[in-house]
Amino acid sequence: MNAIEIRNLSKSFRGMYAVDNLNMTVPQGAIYGFIGENGSGKSTTEKLICGHLVPDGGSIKLFGRDYTDPGVRVRVGALIENAGCFPESSVYQNLMMQCINLGIENADEEIYRVLSIVRMEDHAKLKFKSCSLGMKQRIGIAMALLGDPALLILDEPINGLDTDGMRIMREILVDITKKYGCTVLISSHILGELEKIATHYGIIRQGKMIMELSAEEMDSRAQVFTTLKTADLNGALAVLSQKFADVRLEGDCIRIYDVDDTASIVDYLMKNNHVVSEICKNKIGLEEYYIELMSQKEGK
Repeated sequence: MNAIEIRNLSKSFRGMYAVDNLNMTVPQGAIYGFIGENGSGKSTTEKLICGHLVPDGGSIKLFGRDYTDPGVRVRVGALIENAGCFPESSVYQNLMMQCINLGIENADEEIYRVLSIVRMEDHAKLKFKSCSLGMKQRIGIAMALLGDPALLILDEPINGLDTDGMRIMREILVDITKKYGCTVLISSHILGELEKIATHYGIIRQGKMIMELSAEEMDSRAQVFTTLKTADLNGALAVLSQKFADVRLEGDCIRIYDVDDTASIVDYLMKNNHVVSEICKNKIGLEEYYIELMSQKEGK
């Protein structure tokens, strides 16, 4: 069973479509990276799934049931835009107010359960206004986890975080899926971080889903390339271009695409009086794959 199935979903504002006949499938237990430029329709899609907006057309199913079904709505937690906490109240007090709103029994136990998940159990008495950005993001996730949802929807939760904050957030999201069986839909512009945890991707552009693929499929499609450095980059580039089909100068190095036989490259350059100082094999990551895909769409 899929956690989310969206078919032909549309939403317009003042005659302009923010979401345009969108199709999306999020497998149960996935960390689904939702990717797109600003204004592509990511946040609108998430708000439609959460019931914050009413669609113009199409269907949304969550765990095989219509998204408006009260029985399935209680299985969804979300953090969109911000946590909506009271700055003068403590972390614990903000979570308690949300527990009351949700009618959660054993609220004290539930609060410390979610604080433990987000590594915040030692900060329950801290005022929300005194928390760092990373802590506030984790508090927002803790609020979304109240009631043990099966689906968690997060809008840009790692933006603005420092390196350590992003590492903690990655660990939390992986724990949520592996230890608690929760499906996570996460949008982010920080594709290098998203690539470390996502199991599936959806790429949206101008309100339309242009591609969905698993992390394994993305990895198999990513081009292999060899990176090298020489004292004379332009001269080496000219020599390599005579033998290999796709050779590019990228900053202070040369890339040769779809060739991973480093020994033959070094030997060829040596025969043409170019000494290789550095050489390594690599593969295009998510960010480069996304940029390349967008440039192809622009060219059509």
